[in-house]
Amino acid sequence: MNKTELIEAIAEKAEQPKSTVAKVIEELENVVVAQVKKGEKVAITGFVSFERVNRAARTARNPQTGEPINVPASKAPKVSAGASFKKAIKG
Repeated sequence: MNKTELIEAIAEKAEQPKSTVAKVIEELENVVVAQVKKGEKVAITGFVSFERVNRAARTARNPQTGEPINVPASKAPKVSAGASFKKAIKG
């Protein structure tokens, strides 16, 4: 299911116009990205959580030459499924 299909499915179930659902999803994305970018964790309890993780600088190896390579520190998004979601999927 892609974003368009998700919007259509939610609009049908919620009996709301697709344009309204699309705007809500767009703003949800904007808020989650803004908060995670600031370093805040966003959790939809039982469903999913979003957070930023800091990766430390490290030394890796070039697989072709075996030469060490310095990998700088970085920030990355982390998405975790919530307990209710996991339980529903497992059956």
